[in-house]
Amino acid sequence: MSDMTETPTTDTDVESPVETDAPTASQLEEEGDIAADYIEELLDIMDLDGDIEIDARSGRSYLSVTAGEDASLRVLSRPETVTALQELTRIAVQTKTGSFSRLILDIGGSREAREAELGILVGKAIARIEEGADSASLPAMSSYERKLVHDMVAGRGFSSESEGEGRDRHTVIRRA
Repeated sequence: MSDMTETPTTDTDVESPVETDAPTASQLEEEGDIAADYIEELLDIMDLDGDIEIDARSGRSYLSVTAGEDASLRVLSRPETVTALQELTRIAVQTKTGSFSRLILDIGGSREAREAELGILVGKAIARIEEGADSASLPAMSSYERKLVHDMVAGRGFSSESEGEGRDRHTVIRRA
């Protein structure tokens, strides 16, 4: 008689979408269309009016939702809400395509506002370094926000790197 016990599955046994090569223009277009359909359904369910624009740049699909006739999208434009909706939208895209998605969702200009906030944080951190500090750490933030910070820092002639794990991952800025 053979042993019929099964090995329990672990998280590593579960297949997850893996990022491989940069997506093609047609893949980004498909991603954007799926995401737009998902967000449009959500807006319909919530009885909100919004215009959706799709763009593809730097290997990512960008979805921008702006207020239609009323300004009711404000309820969705809080940073935490946009991040949560972006993740749900990515999951919807990944489920339909079977491919990893780096989709970025903006609702009511919240991404632009956050980018401006990050610019102020970077400016203050660089000022501390110019006043003599060896380095300056920024608060924990998402990978997308850290990427924006790295680009801003490099543009100002300084260097930066991400440190920490998980929700504590943050950016440290130093002289180049």
